[in-house]
Amino acid sequence: MATKHTAKQQTVLVGVTGGIGAYKACELVRTLMRRGFRVKVVMTEAATRFVTPLTFRTLTREPVATSLWADEPGDPVHHISLAQEADVVVVAPCTANVLAKIAHGRADDLLTTTVLATEAPVVLAPAMNVHMWRKDITQHNVEALRARGFVVVAPASGELACGDVGEGRLAAVEDIADAVEAEARRVHGLAGVRVLVTAGPTYEPIDAVRFIGNRSSGKTGYAIAEEAARRGAEVTLISGPTALPDPFEVRVVRVTTAAEMRDAALTAWPDTDVVIASAAVSDVRPARAYVGKLKKDALPEAIELERNPDVLAELGALNDGSRVVVGFAAETGDPVAEARRKLAAKRCDLVVANDVSGELGFGTDANRVIFVTATAAEELPVMGKRAIARELLDRVARIRSERLGT
Repeated sequence: MATKHTAKQQTVLVGVTGGIGAYKACELVRTLMRRGFRVKVVMTEAATRFVTPLTFRTLTREPVATSLWADEPGDPVHHISLAQEADVVVVAPCTANVLAKIAHGRADDLLTTTVLATEAPVVLAPAMNVHMWRKDITQHNVEALRARGFVVVAPASGELACGDVGEGRLAAVEDIADAVEAEARRVHGLAGVRVLVTAGPTYEPIDAVRFIGNRSSGKTGYAIAEEAARRGAEVTLISGPTALPDPFEVRVVRVTTAAEMRDAALTAWPDTDVVIASAAVSDVRPARAYVGKLKKDALPEAIELERNPDVLAELGALNDGSRVVVGFAAETGDPVAEARRKLAAKRCDLVVANDVSGELGFGTDANRVIFVTATAAEELPVMGKRAIARELLDRVARIRSERLGT
């Protein structure tokens, strides 16, 4: 993966689409530059009918991108270079059409292709007619994007260009700039922090084929590891068996059993500032693992079990208060009560609790979680696991900052 723009000044990529609010993007560019950002602009073809590329080039003193196709044979692949260069991407105004394309992963121009390719946070500022904004499909797209971790700055209400009155005006430039600045702070909020994440299930062998395990997919832990890396952390991910690809810029240690996960976690512990133990570690294992595959008629009538090591409890016992430790509690009863018990027993700073008795939880792309600390239990709405990772790491950064007095 290519290295991003490494200068101290952060780069904001402003995407401009074809709506009457495009003229306000000029003021957004000026506002972001006054706030110290380097700004580059990418425009859809329709946007150039409202404001010329020359206007943005004059304001930013940077080339303005309008086409998927590079100008010269030796130029880099344009949407990839823009995607990697950006610390934050903001689309303002974002028309209903572009909003829908982003929500459904359609990439048929330079802007939507860049948004799909970027690992940077994306801020969307929709602007459209009030009836378009209120349509169920538009609201569904907005909620889907928020669930996936996109930041949506809702449009303002007032008189629209068409003469209608209602929601749909591009949000105030200062509000959009504030959202961009908040994401820019997040980008380096964990710079240099050493984060250890455990994820996925463990498999405890009965024989060479059969095992005791659980339904954890590892999706939450992988999302946390990837989001931490986006924020500048040095991330080690200890993963049980999953079908997920390695997250970008994350060191991955693959294990199978609870004992292997414990050994890997204890090895990583001395060089760790934050531990997020999202793995669903099997509580028990067969006392004996048979060599080879047992034939059906040789299977024992009963399997003697013994307890596995409690990885989170061991790490919590080692903590002298200098590290932030986060645990998870996937329950079918009262998740908050169990989270509070785990918080105290395993010396955690925060426990992420959820009820896995319904349709959400293991293997799903979304979840409903409760952040439990010594003083509060904060329930979040249903959201995608990447969005949960963002919310969790915001709180981890806050706890760490308070602890360090920064």
